[in-house]
Amino acid sequence: MSAPRDRRPRDPRRPGAAGRSGAGPSKRPQREPRRPDGGTRARSSARSEGRSARGGRGGERGSARRRSGPPPPPPLLRRTFRRGEPRSRIKFGGVLIVVIMLLFAGRLVQIQGLEAEQYAEAASQTRLQTIDIPTLRGEITDAEGNPFALSVEVRNVFVDPEEVEEDERDQLVDELVTRFGLDEAEVTEKVDARPSRYQVVATKVLPRDWEGLRDLGLSGVGAEVAYDRVYPEETGAADLVGFVGSEGHGLEGLEGYLDSTLAGESGRRQVEVGIDGTQIPMAGGLVSEPVPGQDVRLTLDQDIQWYAAQTLANRVEELDAVAGSVVVERVGTGEILAMADFPTYSQADIDSTGPEQWSNGAVAETFEPGSTNKVITVGAALEEGLTEPETVYTVPYSLQYYDQTFRNSSNNGTQRLTVNGIMAQSSNVGTIKIADQVGAGVLHSYIEDFGLGQPTGLNLPGEEAGVLTAPEDWWGTQLPSVSIGHGLTVNAAQMASVYATVANGGVRVAPTVVAGTVDTNGEFTPAEEPEQRRVLSEETAEQLALMLEAVTGDEGTAPQARIDGYRVAGKTGTANRINPETGTYEDGGYTASFSGFAPADDPEIVVQVVLHNPQGTYYGGEAAGPVFNDIMSFALKSLKVPPTDTDPPAIRLFEEDAG
Repeated sequence: MSAPRDRRPRDPRRPGAAGRSGAGPSKRPQREPRRPDGGTRARSSARSEGRSARGGRGGERGSARRRSGPPPPPPLLRRTFRRGEPRSRIKFGGVLIVVIMLLFAGRLVQIQGLEAEQYAEAASQTRLQTIDIPTLRGEITDAEGNPFALSVEVRNVFVDPEEVEEDERDQLVDELVTRFGLDEAEVTEKVDARPSRYQVVATKVLPRDWEGLRDLGLSGVGAEVAYDRVYPEETGAADLVGFVGSEGHGLEGLEGYLDSTLAGESGRRQVEVGIDGTQIPMAGGLVSEPVPGQDVRLTLDQDIQWYAAQTLANRVEELDAVAGSVVVERVGTGEILAMADFPTYSQADIDSTGPEQWSNGAVAETFEPGSTNKVITVGAALEEGLTEPETVYTVPYSLQYYDQTFRNSSNNGTQRLTVNGIMAQSSNVGTIKIADQVGAGVLHSYIEDFGLGQPTGLNLPGEEAGVLTAPEDWWGTQLPSVSIGHGLTVNAAQMASVYATVANGGVRVAPTVVAGTVDTNGEFTPAEEPEQRRVLSEETAEQLALMLEAVTGDEGTAPQARIDGYRVAGKTGTANRINPETGTYEDGGYTASFSGFAPADDPEIVVQVVLHNPQGTYYGGEAAGPVFNDIMSFALKSLKVPPTDTDPPAIRLFEEDAG
């Protein structure tokens, strides 16, 4: 029996392989596999052998035909490609797909199962945004609760274009335009602003006006609660109260200074942010409730404030003055009853005004006090025991002091005046003679004790403390200049406090304009008690009050200040005004002022009037005296101060008045 034939395929790359296996040549020639280049493995092998034989065996195969083209790569660089078994490839591919699917499935289980909450929260945070919920800003009121500033609830009306029904679109546009006085093209653009979900079409809409639109039941329109700051017209307190900005925060005056008290705390709400970045207020939830601001109660009397502002404005315009200020203060408490300024502005029309109108001139505008400062000079001399009310001085019309000549306002020749007379006639020369007795150091200390050269304590925005040079820096003529109200600067509130100190028996009470705060439950918390200090003895203060009462008498400089039925004490002031453009007195004009209190025998009210550069009439008594008279008369009646039932005592002004 013959041996079985070897069925294994021979390697065509191995010539003579069959002989080595002990078998003869195959009866059927084997077909050579094709190479990728169109040749055969056998031919490739033959060519290789031929190339090897050329070096030795005489080119036995040298006659073999060679293929054209570049020579094949060296044997070491040739790579052999062999097709794998299809089943193996399929098996490997299947395993790979299963592994990938398992990875995806595991990740899906992790996201939707194990860590679902974390991923849901992260996704939510990409859509939600936390915004502020507006809160109710506190009111600013007078002492009786009458408002100077308040917030009213309004609505901001918006549309959701995606929710607007097509058959209601035209009606919605028409209603918005008609009810709120809007531009039709702008409204139409917002109603059609898809894919937006939130378009504000009207702000500061009164609730009743929104309710009228809401009741129509139109789709795609809604409203948010907001607050609008309102200032009652013509209170005359704009410069003091100030105003808020578009974001609802105080920018000027008490609105700015007391913003943290008035503003409260906004609430917090999450809203969904749409695909176009707009906020969708219907989504999200409440994070924290808004906390309303506290009301601020002022010491002002709204009626006196309004009247003072009107009277001042009329006088400034009548005399074509640059500006003016009025301060009304209650004696004994330091409470400011009125603080008016001109020029002023309307808080309903901020855009048409600027910082010059917004400034509160009663504390921000400084000036030389002139003769109103003489009360400090004379008061210091009396308090130090250097003179008496009836001490007589020889008072010439002019006095040479170093290189400067000081003169009285009227040339009455040389007079023999008492201290009473020097004050009543506002004698510059007589006051300088008294100041020489007092000295620079002592006079400076009294000026400081009266509150000049330092903040008033009102803590109002823009306040200027004025200029008061240290006594060691005073030069030759500084003492006489300061004694008659030159060479130093003050504001109107400071001078009002000086006369309130005299009226209060010599005790200075720091002025105040804030009475306290009122919380959301209506509970009132008073402000801290103002600082008090004694500046003059009660006796000295009474002596000064009699001298100041003589100023409004027949022989005084301000009979215009007298009020029927009341005893009135006061002092005129006329000072050169520094030209702001040159910094000198040249062409600067004058400052006319009047400071006084009533009733003189039992003081209740102080009124300070300042007119900056009035034209024509510029003396304090003539220009400012009538304003004092008008405002003081109204204040006395408004506060129901009873008329004076005593006559002023006779005091000696001149030496010849003796006996």
